[in-house]
Amino acid sequence: MRDMLTVNTPQNAYPFDPMREPDMNSPECRKAMDHVRAILSFIGEDPTREGLLDTPKRVVKAMHEHFRGYAMDPAEALARTFSEVDGYDQMVLLTDLDIQSHCEHHMVPFVGKAHVAYIPDGKVVGLSKLAKVVEIFSKRLQVQEKLTSQIADAIQTHLNPLGVAVVIECRHFCMCYRGVHQPRAWTTTSKLTGIFLKNMATREEFLRLIASRGRNSD
Repeated sequence: MRDMLTVNTPQNAYPFDPMREPDMNSPECRKAMDHVRAILSFIGEDPTREGLLDTPKRVVKAMHEHFRGYAMDPAEALARTFSEVDGYDQMVLLTDLDIQSHCEHHMVPFVGKAHVAYIPDGKVVGLSKLAKVVEIFSKRLQVQEKLTSQIADAIQTHLNPLGVAVVIECRHFCMCYRGVHQPRAWTTTSKLTGIFLKNMATREEFLRLIASRGRNSD
């Protein structure tokens, strides 16, 4: 199976530490701020007016936060596992993980929830690490279909469980506030591997559990 980080991240494409503020005096940041000023001029604004003087800096800082996933490796998040689980071999499910990503076609947000499950084969990973994998891939330019596959494939590749199931439900601002203007539309995607794909009972249990979450959530 493909190493999703290698496939989707050009080497040295993102030169900043994702946990630190970027150096706004670096050549990369200065160039990016110039591009923001050019876009402001393109839309008919005056980038030298008072309200927009700091906008290029703010936009570059926001981009650093929005796309920090390019500098993060899902293999590191999933590297530490635990085998002292008393033989636990049933489903591990996290529901309602926040998705905050950006469409690679228009660079506008899409937001929603991810539901991630796997069935361990002798080892488990810390629950927060599953959430970290969702964050890593969502903090990149994405399409929802690719995002769903990347999350599932990373878990399958690095944990080698009996199966993985991922369902993502999102609203896409490129559909809500431009184009077809459908602000109430939701998009649902899924990726199943292993036993979730081959065993109907396991698949139905997963779908039943995520369908029932509304009774247990705020």
